[in-house]
Amino acid sequence: MNSMGAMIALQVFGGLGLFLYGMTLMSEGLEKAAGNKLKQIIEALTRNRIVAVVVGAAVTMVVQSSSATTVMVVGFVNAGIMNLTQAIGIIMGANIGTTVTAQLVSINLTALAPVTIGIGVVIKLFSKNSSLKKYADIFIGFGILFLGMDTMKHAMKPLREYEGFTTLLTSFGSGRLIDTALAIFTGFAITAIVQSSSATTGILVALAGSGLLNIYAAFPILLGTNIGTCVTAMISSIGASKTAKRAALMHLLFNVMGTLIFIILLAGPTIKLVTYLDSNSARQLANAHTIFNIANTLLLLPFAGLIVKMVEKIIPETEEEEIEEIKGIKYLDDRILETPSIALLQVTKEILHMGNLAKLSYANAMNSFMNNDIKLAKETFKIEEVINLMEREITEYLVKLSNTSVSQNSRERIDGLFSTINDIERVGDHADNIAELSIEKGEKFLAFSDSAIEELKDMSEKTILSFSDSLTCLKEADIKLAQKIIEREGEIDVLEKTLRKKHIKRLSERKCQANSGVIFLDIISNLERIGDHASNIAYAVIYE
Repeated sequence: MNSMGAMIALQVFGGLGLFLYGMTLMSEGLEKAAGNKLKQIIEALTRNRIVAVVVGAAVTMVVQSSSATTVMVVGFVNAGIMNLTQAIGIIMGANIGTTVTAQLVSINLTALAPVTIGIGVVIKLFSKNSSLKKYADIFIGFGILFLGMDTMKHAMKPLREYEGFTTLLTSFGSGRLIDTALAIFTGFAITAIVQSSSATTGILVALAGSGLLNIYAAFPILLGTNIGTCVTAMISSIGASKTAKRAALMHLLFNVMGTLIFIILLAGPTIKLVTYLDSNSARQLANAHTIFNIANTLLLLPFAGLIVKMVEKIIPETEEEEIEEIKGIKYLDDRILETPSIALLQVTKEILHMGNLAKLSYANAMNSFMNNDIKLAKETFKIEEVINLMEREITEYLVKLSNTSVSQNSRERIDGLFSTINDIERVGDHADNIAELSIEKGEKFLAFSDSAIEELKDMSEKTILSFSDSLTCLKEADIKLAQKIIEREGEIDVLEKTLRKKHIKRLSERKCQANSGVIFLDIISNLERIGDHASNIAYAVIYE
């Protein structure tokens, strides 16, 4: 018996592995196929709460896991992409979207599994069409998922002979409070361990398909899986902002409230309805899952604002946090890597934020020089430290992003962004150099002629315009503007050479101090290099 039990456990474990791998492969394939559409879906959130519910359901259908969607939502909130009011709609929709997996696996499509795997492999190996290849993983994942389901179903059939096991499952549907609580906890525990409510539902469908589980016992376990799926997001919110913690807590409260409502009021009517609709245990289970999540959303959506206020009371924001200035990384969050197209959008926003800091640093350095303001020079040094830290963190994030399932076009853009952040960091370095020259000018009381100051202003204006345009070009992918920047870089090079010659002439005519002359030449050299880096950013936009 022990050897039989071990064999069953191994087969169930193997079947679950196939199920999870197939689901992951299928979701990655769907995500590749969706591409930028996911970004457009998230942008639609700004409309209203009902749209947010639809979006949550749609995204979860793609990623095949409400846990994954909610983790992404925590990341979105943490990165400032959405607020809590938008987030709660997504979370409610995610619960509906995850029922698609249950509906899918409750239909016996095992016979199609070898066919879909074959189609997927043929496309993957022999197709030269990159657009078509995106769908290969969907077919392969679909087939492997059903092979996993079939493996679990067959592995569990001998368990019908174990009276203790069947008695335990039957007791879950007794209606007694202790048995219902135990059933809910079982669903919660399995989902918390497996980290996927879809996987737990798959196990329940396999048990139902093997004749081991009826709807009376399965329904409270299903309710437990909905609470268990919150664990992933709660863990994910550790170390995140308080707003992100609130998003995870909203998911927990929403599912706990729904479970209590159904246990107290709606369990009986739901079971009557699903048994009336279908006599197949697996189909009854899938339908109950769908009805619970849709009804829960309809019941609690009108109270979404109250749930948001509730979590804000439970996790309040201190006065210091409200006024705290955000520095450094603002838009990146590892949870967003679950949707690479949106992660790419966020990392671009972060690079633009880094570029604006470099632009501020440069403006401070030049104003410090022109106005003998040591305070601005020191501010430049502080900003440069932030820029250096950002370069490291953004680079690490880009490496992680490049290891996800991104399209070829996105991969080329990521390659371009690696060089762009280096160029922006170098602009910060040159601003730092100018700030040091400004301090040297003040400490040595060096004077500059009016003509020298006017020349520096003229070149500085052209340089700052070029760098500002390069950031606009990066943001809007403006090829025409990129070409203008490259042309202006040539003008800045000529200007630097012209000013160098003119200043050397002033030095030879003793119209300028030697120490001042060295600083002047150093500054125009730094300005010329900033122009080069602006041009590099423009080239990256053209050739990405």
